[in-house]
Amino acid sequence: MKANSVEELLAHLHGAVTVDGDSVTVVAEEVLQEKVDDLVYTAVFGEGVTRTTARWLLWELGQELGIYPSSIHELYMSVGRGEVPHNFTVPAINVRGMNFVMSRAIFRAANKLDVGALIFEIARSEIGYTDQRPAEYVSSLLGAAIKEGFRGPLFVQGDHFQVSAKGYAGDAAGEVNAVKELIKEAVAAGFFNIDIDTSTLVDLDQETLDEQQHINYSLSADLTRFVREIEPDGVTVSLGGEIGEVGEKNSTVPELRAYMDGYNRSLGEELQGLSKISVQTGTSHGGVVLPDGSLADVSVDFATLEELSAVARDEYGLGGAVQHGASTLPSEYFNKFPEIGTLEIHLATGFQNIIYDTAPEAIVQKAYAHLKEARRNEWKEGQTEDQFFYKTRKKAFGALKENWWNLGDDVNAEIGQALQNQFEFLFTKLNVGDTRQVANDVTTTLKMRRSRPTEAAEETELEIAADLAD
Repeated sequence: MKANSVEELLAHLHGAVTVDGDSVTVVAEEVLQEKVDDLVYTAVFGEGVTRTTARWLLWELGQELGIYPSSIHELYMSVGRGEVPHNFTVPAINVRGMNFVMSRAIFRAANKLDVGALIFEIARSEIGYTDQRPAEYVSSLLGAAIKEGFRGPLFVQGDHFQVSAKGYAGDAAGEVNAVKELIKEAVAAGFFNIDIDTSTLVDLDQETLDEQQHINYSLSADLTRFVREIEPDGVTVSLGGEIGEVGEKNSTVPELRAYMDGYNRSLGEELQGLSKISVQTGTSHGGVVLPDGSLADVSVDFATLEELSAVARDEYGLGGAVQHGASTLPSEYFNKFPEIGTLEIHLATGFQNIIYDTAPEAIVQKAYAHLKEARRNEWKEGQTEDQFFYKTRKKAFGALKENWWNLGDDVNAEIGQALQNQFEFLFTKLNVGDTRQVANDVTTTLKMRRSRPTEAAEETELEIAADLAD
């Protein structure tokens, strides 16, 4: 149910929550868990001040119950200092579609296995095609956490907050400013983890590694300074850099050193820098699709990944290296990542595939019909229909968001269970079970109460380029 007024919204929560001015109190948590579905629905699909109030309520309820958007910076730096063992790999999960259903499945798996080292993320590109601005994204996560009884730090991350190479070539200042505006919006919404991605500007035609990485590390330092200016008091936003585009040539230790040395020179010693660094070791976003729609075998350079992580920790004090484009890898690969000290792994397409494989045929065909009409210009010459659908079907989540949301309780439960099974498998393989205590112990969690809105929050137009990674 979507509330059509603030009065209707508050009446719906009667018996679960009391609201007195800016103060929100939970009076019956079990009743709230029964009613939070409609609160989230209003936060996503509501209008005007009613939608803004629903989002405010979810934030305040999270604060009341002990669900705190937080930075993973302290955990990662503890790993870098050797105070926390580097024997687990933090899953960073891109929630593209069916946010409430998928996030609930993640929280159920996390509760079952006592996982605290866990990131929810969304890329600049995904924010566009899934139609999930930061405030909406956080609201859905908070609602799912309330529904499933999750407590503790909630790590929300801007993945690939990326500078478009084409945009930068046409208007460098304008493109960088677009990324800064997105960072500003995201941090205000509770994204206290940001992956700065200026790796699109690495110039391999230059002679020296420093020259190749110069724009990359200089802009990373500039964006770091910007984040440090806007981050909330008491929060050190976790920042990641990137030395090579996923799907391109594999990264090397000399490239990592060139980037980090240049970055540290550019930033200076007064500000806190990065906590991790993303590298390329053989994967690609979404995998390589064969003509029949299946995925080609991928070989990950684990030896290079292990060496890059060790250098990041031992020479620069970072938590380690980050692996992108991993959700479609063979299942036997995943236990290798914690064994070699990989700090973080990004997972997206595999969960999208589970949703499409489990969803009713009617919604799948509706999505495909939409793609044929709205995304036909992305159908590359020589692609089969299966390849086209596989590459573009992520872009049906935003256009048909309400259709995906309203598949019905039984269907949502089936999809949610399939997702939960996969999350439990991955959490086990990545060795993040029983990490809740260490995450709680080293993470600074702050209560950040907000004033009750009196008018609708305004959202400026979001600039999303066509050449961004996710």
